Amino acid sequence: MTMEKEQALLGAGCFWGVEATFRKIEGVLETAVGYSGGDVVNPTYEDVCTGITDHAEVVHIVFDPKVVSYRMLLTVFWQVHDPTTPNRQGPDQGTQYRSVVFCYSDAQHAEAQQIKQEFEEAKKFSQPIVTEITPASLFYRAEEYHQRYFEKQGRGHCYRP
Repeated sequence: MTMEKEQALLGAGCFWGVEATFRKIEGVLETAVGYSGGDVVNPTYEDVCTGITDHAEVVHIVFDPKVVSYRMLLTVFWQVHDPTTPNRQGPDQGTQYRSVVFCYSDAQHAEAQQIKQEFEEAKKFSQPIVTEITPASLFYRAEEYHQRYFEKQGRGHCYRP
């Protein structure tokens, strides 16, 4: 029996904490942190930190949709960061920390728009959600020392709202 796999690409600020959160979800098969949405080919962490590449720090997630739905991943996504602050999460500032959903299909785009609207209508946040919802662009895997950073460092999380 072949396992079905889908992918998600999400930016919610510091990618270390976002990755750590998603790795704990049953049905998430793989995660990798990296950069997406910018103009530079093969950017480094130092390049992205300048803010001039326009990349966001993101987590690439491979998941089994029979165990965890894309909808559930997006629900967690909107709960683990502040999607109302453009280019900022806690003390981290810059375009690399923006809230963004990169969609791999029209179905993912529709689902992301739907959930965003549901959160807004339910007034889950005191300010409007500014999360970008856009087609997926190239994902560049971050340097190895960023992968599973908190597991390696024995730390728990970055900023959380």
